[in-house]
Parts: sequence; structure tokens; C-alpha cells
Amino acid sequence: MKKFELVRKNKFIAPWLVIAAMLFLATAQPSAYGLEFPMTTHLALPDLQDEAATAPATAGDPAPRGFNLSATKSTLFSGELALVSTQSSQVELARTQTGAKIVAKTILLNEYGMGTTQFTCLNKLWMKESHWNYKAHNYRSGAHGIAQAFPADKMEVISTDWRTNPVTQIRWGIRYIDIRYDTPCKAWAQWQRRHSY
Repeated sequence: MKKFELVRKNKFIAPWLVIAAMLFLATAQPSAYGLEFPMTTHLALPDLQDEAATAPATAGDPAPRGFNLSATKSTLFSGELALVSTQSSQVELARTQTGAKIVAKTILLNEYGMGTTQFTCLNKLWMKESHWNYKAHNYRSGAHGIAQAFPADKMEVISTDWRTNPVTQIRWGIRYIDIRYDTPCKAWAQWQRRHSY
């Protein structure tokens, strides 16, 4: 009986001895951070402006000679961020009727050089078509959005997000009017005659 109890006690002691040995070895060995590998690393890049002055120009060069690429990258990146921020705030603004009108008026003025008179006609036209609702959908015809594009996937010339992006719809609608009628007032005159444009 004593021999059986001794074997049973050894079965429970053996795993603890293995764990203790592993803990001892883990603390006794120097860690990888203590040997050769620093916690942080630094990468030194050559100054592109100095190289640019001495290196000859080649046909596949990404940057012209004397061009500071590192400064340009940060400038482009911050410029791209500002553009994305402006575009996303425009989209959020255009989700309301008032905001959509503000965005459309800005696009008409800044990109097409059209003034208040043309915006007044555009406002009348799109109030009749959709009440400036980017979710407006005519289930009978399939026309969709603020400008009631038919078929709706025509708006993909501007962007594929036409279902949910009111700015895409506004841009497409103004572009369509510019190409087909020249001005919103001419499109509005067409709508008054036929109740479509």
C-alpha cells in the first residue's frame, strides 16, 4: 500500500517539477531584447535632393532633378486628406434638401460658371422630379435619385456609388443638363412642355 501511495504522489510532483524547471530556464536565459535586437529601429534614407543634383536624369525617373520627394509626399498626402474631408462633408451636407441645394449651387457656380438664375431653374426642375431626395425612386420607370436618372445606372459615368451618394447624383444631373440642354433653364422649359426632361 505504501508503494502505491508513493507512486501516486510522484505522478503529481513530476509535472510541477517540469514547470519549475521551465520557469527557471526562462528567467536564467537572456531575452532576445537583451542580446542584439533593439526595441526600436531607425532607417536612414539618403537625401533625395543631394542625389538628384549629382545623378543624371533617366527616362523612368519618378521625380525631376532637384525635386524633394519626401516633402512632396507629405504635402500630397495632407492635400489628399483635405480633399477627402471636403468631399465627405459635402456628401453629408447633400443628404438633406437644403444641403443638396447648397452643393448644387456651388457646383453650378464654380464648375460651370452658371449663376443664380440657372440655379433657380434647376431648383424648380429637381423639386418637381424628386424634391431633392437622393433616395427618390420611381418604381414604374426605374428613374432614381435627385435628377431622376433613367436608367439609373447611367450615373456610373460619375461614380459607382450613385445609389447612396447625393453628390454623385447632383454632378451627373448637372452634367446631363449641360450636355443635353446647355442650361438648367432650357431643361426646365422642356420639363414644363412635356413633364420630363
